[in-house]
Amino acid sequence: MNIKQLVSAFEAVATASVADAVDKVCGKRGYMDHELKPRINEKRIVGPAVTVLEGPTDEFVPPQHALDLIDECETGSVMVIAIGGERDVAVWGGLMTAGAFANGLAGAILDGGVRDLAEIRRDYDFPVIARSVSPGTTLGRHKTLDANVPVSCGGIEVNPGDIIVGDIDGVVVVPRADAEAVLAMAQEIDKRELEQARLIVELKSLRGGLAKYGRI
Repeated sequence: MNIKQLVSAFEAVATASVADAVDKVCGKRGYMDHELKPRINEKRIVGPAVTVLEGPTDEFVPPQHALDLIDECETGSVMVIAIGGERDVAVWGGLMTAGAFANGLAGAILDGGVRDLAEIRRDYDFPVIARSVSPGTTLGRHKTLDANVPVSCGGIEVNPGDIIVGDIDGVVVVPRADAEAVLAMAQEIDKRELEQARLIVELKSLRGGLAKYGRI
């Protein structure tokens, strides 16, 4: 499957099912820390990751790698910014949102803060999942170090091209090499859960539904 087909298919699968499928297929956790939450709206974010790495500095320099990537990445990409879980500065704001919105990015996942919430909600309704909300700037505190390299975000390794699935349930990273296998298992989990839920309602018994499918 090509990337567009994968993204379209993952958009129709529950985030929890994707997390369970990554557990089984990849043998490791794929979901990020619970502190990363939607801060603008409840829109779902699904797409291939483009990554930015930030680190401490006392220089007053713009986040150049992120700015360049917003203009250069493919439509539908998901910006993932790693800053080591820094809660008290914003790595994303109104101007970066304007660029991301104009260039058709699917959303942003931030291991740090976001600011300008009112502006983003009012003007763009662009989905952002972030560790925190902070008015503080990165200028004089952090700078971008590199782009489209492996990073750690929300406690999970993210490589460029990995599939990001994020919503009010959390954020899951699907390794690109395992994406088709994870998708197939997640779809099967979704199907079985739907059948199980219907059976529970029909029988008026949680135990009855669990007895047949053996899953909760």
